[in-house]
Amino acid sequence: MNNIAKDIPILVTGGTGFIGAYLLQYLCNQGYTAITALKRPNSPLDLVEHLDSIRWIDGDLLDIPLLEDLMHEAKWVFHCAAIVSFRPQEAKEMIRTNVEGTANIVNTALYGGINKLVHLSSIATLGRIREGETLRESNKWQRSRYNTTYAISKFQAEQEVWRGIAEGLNAAIVNPSTVLGSGFPGRGTSGFFELAAKGFPYYGAGTTGWVDVRDVARFMLLLMESQQAEERYVLNAENLSYKEVLTLMAQEFGQQPPRIKITPLLRELAWRGAWLQSKLSGKKPFITKETARMAGRTFYYDAQKSIDAFNFEYTPIHQCIRETCACLLQNQKPKLLDF
Repeated sequence: MNNIAKDIPILVTGGTGFIGAYLLQYLCNQGYTAITALKRPNSPLDLVEHLDSIRWIDGDLLDIPLLEDLMHEAKWVFHCAAIVSFRPQEAKEMIRTNVEGTANIVNTALYGGINKLVHLSSIATLGRIREGETLRESNKWQRSRYNTTYAISKFQAEQEVWRGIAEGLNAAIVNPSTVLGSGFPGRGTSGFFELAAKGFPYYGAGTTGWVDVRDVARFMLLLMESQQAEERYVLNAENLSYKEVLTLMAQEFGQQPPRIKITPLLRELAWRGAWLQSKLSGKKPFITKETARMAGRTFYYDAQKSIDAFNFEYTPIHQCIRETCACLLQNQKPKLLDF
């Protein structure tokens, strides 16, 4: 690992997104200098505008000629680009971007002769069948009422990577649990922090896995620098209930912890109310039918394989929450946490 040239050509897709932005910052922190990042023309650069050494390319995953050109230049490829949505009206675009886009990445990477691909997947691809079960890399996907449209899109995308591996692509996959950290307000898990800051009194009855976004970036680079391939790794620091996580956030904001458990009736009313509010405000709802129902379900995730791979140490979730809340309180504009 120590003999790797810091000027090795690197391509990152989804570099303006939550995890992609942290990955770019970490690559720069580690001294890598030849980094190209693919972004959509209208993607905001708020999280990464301080990284002035990145070469930005406007385009998307459906532009095959562009991808071919980029792959001929790159040796390492981090594929982070994806649409995360739980809104039915965005399902078609999400599936096309996540599945067809990943297929294009895999195909052009194969033809371009890159050295290695690290694909950012999700715990959603592990195939959740029964509540209360513990999921790990060996779990096989099965059709289930617990699988969201997003999960289906990420599973199909991951299958494209496995196909590429079967065809000779040197690649590995990471499957993060629910990723926490400072990012764009109103997007993804930032919504949990915003609810806690307002003293939101309700909590979902479920439990899931949680991981610091910086740990995801750190592990992705470790994986890329290593000889590990043809494997996937669950990335998860702790399994905690939604109540525990929201309570930690509320305490950091000086707010009262959530105290009202969301019953099935409240859950159904909540996503319908959020849908109506979004229609009136024109803003995307943080709570949808799928996210409301997921918050009431319990699944556990085993990350022992990732720990053993590099003697990896995860950031405690209480520390991640404390540092994220402090960052949000101190900064008016979106800002990345320091590594």
